[in-house]
Amino acid sequence: MMPRTDTIAAIATAPGRGGVGVVRISGNGLLPLAEQLTGRLPRPRHATLADFRAADGSVIDSGLLLFFPNPSSFTGEDVLELQGHGGPVVLQMLLARCLDLGARLAEPGEFTRRAFLNGKLDLAQAEAVADLIDATTQAAARSAVRSLQGEFSREIRVLTDELIELRALTEATLDFPEEEIDFLKAANAFGRLDSLAARLEAVFDRARQGRLLQNGLHVVLAGQPNVGKSSLLNGLAGDELAIVTPIAGTTRDVVRGNLQIEGIPLHVIDTAGLRETEDEVERLGIERTWREIEKADVLVLLADAREGIAHGEEAILRRLPPDLPRITVYNKIDLTDRAPERHEEPEGGEGCVAISLSAKSGAGLDLLRRELLRIAGWHEAEDVFIARERHLRALAAAQEHLQLSRQRLPALELFAEELRLAQNALCHITGEFTADDLLGEIFGRFCIGK
Repeated sequence: MMPRTDTIAAIATAPGRGGVGVVRISGNGLLPLAEQLTGRLPRPRHATLADFRAADGSVIDSGLLLFFPNPSSFTGEDVLELQGHGGPVVLQMLLARCLDLGARLAEPGEFTRRAFLNGKLDLAQAEAVADLIDATTQAAARSAVRSLQGEFSREIRVLTDELIELRALTEATLDFPEEEIDFLKAANAFGRLDSLAARLEAVFDRARQGRLLQNGLHVVLAGQPNVGKSSLLNGLAGDELAIVTPIAGTTRDVVRGNLQIEGIPLHVIDTAGLRETEDEVERLGIERTWREIEKADVLVLLADAREGIAHGEEAILRRLPPDLPRITVYNKIDLTDRAPERHEEPEGGEGCVAISLSAKSGAGLDLLRRELLRIAGWHEAEDVFIARERHLRALAAAQEHLQLSRQRLPALELFAEELRLAQNALCHITGEFTADDLLGEIFGRFCIGK
């Protein structure tokens, strides 16, 4: 895709009132526009105090004018930033004046898209800009910064360079068969493949952790009425998010709580108690509960520790999706002589875990938190980087082609083709081979002005 050459403008600060508001302009040859707007030519990379004037010469606002000439700018083009007062009316007036002077309104993400097309950022770095803005935890923000600074891209390029070197050796053997080079031995093909596979798996693991930091885990609390779902949500959140009463059926609709466990966003959904009911409002709440269960990453099924899994819980279990990860929580141990514990529950199916706790007192909540992290696949790591689903798919494709390449030996033509496909998969991450429609989808989700 060729970069556009027209001039774009947008308000770069968030909507609403603020102390400072910024209008950003990018294009080629912006000095005449700056002179028409302010009556002066700004010095490159110096903040200039100026009046921003309307067509009739009246002052729209006073503020700072900054000029970043190409190619030393965010987009790689000339960039002007008009820093004025952060009122929505004055910013709209200032933006309208820029449009009158020949700019057009920027599309969502168009500034970052131009930075990508002009070689200032690769695609993984460009996506990290949006991920940093959208980060909901400090860990996610730190990981997004690592990707923005190019750490993820550097790892991908190291893998790509190793693939290219191995491909070059393979192609040389194919081009000069008369040399009778024992390729497998001389090029140490299996050793190189093992090294590549190990490094790729390490990058994949860091990317999976970053994906978890970005998306978090969607947890649905389900069970019969009055087993303590709302109390458990409040206990995990450390706040009174849901109303708790002894009356069965208090929760009629889903209640959402967003919290963190070791920096992982946890989206916990408290639901209506699952039971047969004639109450129309409660029935609608139960229907929503089942819809939430279908979208869950993990289900926490609550039961009363005094009664265990009874007929009502068994009916719920029969309707659950078979592949949905599940934790059975025996709540209200404060009313029994049981201590908090975690144990396997063979009758619940392979990998099913049960935890005994008290949502009211908090005893055993840490066991549940650790179990949720285990199911999520989280482990402590300081060097993760934010990754998206398309990155994980590309890494998985590269892994698959590396595995297939080993199976193709000693047929070097097929071996070389699998290496090429693995390289292509990795290059999709940084944007070296990227379709225009994918770029439109990626940058179309950015905010305007970024």
